[in-house]
Amino acid sequence: MKRIIKDGAIVEDAWETLATPDVASAMFLGKGVKAILPLAIYLAQVAALADSQASIGVLLGPNDDPDALLPHLKRLPLIAVNFPAFADGRGYSTGRLLRSRYGFAGELRAVGDVLRDQLYFLERCGFSAFVLRDDQDLEAALTAFGDYAWQPAWQNHSRLPG
Repeated sequence: MKRIIKDGAIVEDAWETLATPDVASAMFLGKGVKAILPLAIYLAQVAALADSQASIGVLLGPNDDPDALLPHLKRLPLIAVNFPAFADGRGYSTGRLLRSRYGFAGELRAVGDVLRDQLYFLERCGFSAFVLRDDQDLEAALTAFGDYAWQPAWQNHSRLPG
């Protein structure tokens, strides 16, 4: 089982990302299954998933519109945001939007090309879980959250405009 950083600790990841409709169709009814589905698959199967006993999360790609999740946010325990490249900052905006404007309270997970150097800033945008790139040392990455003395901005969202 893969290990991730969640809420400031290294934990075993119980979630599986499913990428194809066929795999998702076969898996979503199982009790205890924790599956992350790409946004398009989730939206295409949302009616069938309503009767599922599985825990279902959604994976947002860099070109996906998080507005599509507005009617579903209260029932989603997890939203994963894909960072396809270290230099691609679109996911930061998505995370900030989900937390401060839309009030998403579940697990907000950064996945993809995620490096230790990004963790402090991702947490500032509201991310609570991080799947680091395979070449990253999780133990060493835990120190990233104390790299700067700034207060996390997402915690002060009540004072932000919009």
